[in-house]
Amino acid sequence: MASSHLLSHHLFPSPLQTSTNRFNLPNGRVLLRPCTRFRKNPSLRIAASGSGRKQVEYVYNLEDKLNKLADEVDKEAGLSRLTLFSPCKINVFLRITGKREDGYHDLASLFHVISLGDTIKFSLSPTKTKDRLSTNVPGVPLDERNLIIKALNLYRKKTGTDNFFWIHLDKKVPTGAGLGGGSSNAATALWAANQFSGCIASEDDLQEWSAEIGSDIPFFFSHGAAYCTGRGEVVEDIPRALPPNLPMVLVKPKEECSTAEVYKRFRLEQTSSTDPSMLLKQITENGISQDVCINDLEPPAFEVLPSLKRLKKRIIAASRGDYQAVFMSGSGSTIVGVGAPDPPAFIYDEDDYKDVFVSDACFLTREENEWYKEPVSQAGVSFSEEDTTDESPYIS
Repeated sequence: MASSHLLSHHLFPSPLQTSTNRFNLPNGRVLLRPCTRFRKNPSLRIAASGSGRKQVEYVYNLEDKLNKLADEVDKEAGLSRLTLFSPCKINVFLRITGKREDGYHDLASLFHVISLGDTIKFSLSPTKTKDRLSTNVPGVPLDERNLIIKALNLYRKKTGTDNFFWIHLDKKVPTGAGLGGGSSNAATALWAANQFSGCIASEDDLQEWSAEIGSDIPFFFSHGAAYCTGRGEVVEDIPRALPPNLPMVLVKPKEECSTAEVYKRFRLEQTSSTDPSMLLKQITENGISQDVCINDLEPPAFEVLPSLKRLKKRIIAASRGDYQAVFMSGSGSTIVGVGAPDPPAFIYDEDDYKDVFVSDACFLTREENEWYKEPVSQAGVSFSEEDTTDESPYIS
């Protein structure tokens, strides 16, 4: 005689199960199916078989049904929380082309997003009075000095919306590194605020507004690779980003370079004479090489921090051709080696470098109408004690 088995009650118990529906199957069998929702449940399978009879399997995919129901609930309720990746950038080359009347310098640079980044969690605040920011790194300002809070205030000012947020910043990008971590956080906050408001502003709007609080912020609204001019706020997407499978290593000593001090020591006559548009053409056509990764801020940065110059020279000498190029990003103090994911052995072997920040990375872009996604293979990054007690990150 054929037998039947009731699997739902024994394999998927749930406190939400209150009743069952009874269904008569062929050959006199009975199927009992729960009529209330489960918290977690894979496909429900009932097998009916008998001697000399063809085996039949009935499948009821409860999980798909619940997921569709949850999607409908979310649409009705609106967005209440959002977690976003906030990647940093490097300057593949950085030319300073002149001094402006407003006291800033004109630059021409190839900015590119990379896979090292922070994670920011946003939740709607039940109150309409104040944003609340927390972080895993001591010393980060949690008030209006922080670029995240500045970005949220800017969004409310431009749009008239009244959403306030609870934000947690899980920080991995070191400060004072020339990697634009704070600028990325601000851009990510603008993107998040727009999502919570139903995307009432365009990406062009967000990009334009962001220049009011930081010159590097507009870049992050590109697709991830852009030729930036002016103070950095004039952003032109390049047609071909650098390949994502090209590895790199970042090495940042615990000492930082003050951007203000670097520019104070900057001298226009010390800069390269190479046309930045030609650098861009060479890189997009032939890839990265040492002769095109020019950074006009290296000489003044090396005056501010002589040990940084020695670090770059040692990495080049010890790499034995492993890197296609070794250069400083932004105003320092990160040295980038493109072409290999690991630093030279002396970084690990010598006590002088025991407190440096080291991370592998790769080039990263984003799809249209989506924010940046953290690569699945992104390695974790640790900070030394000295790195987690910086007193002035994210202050413009």
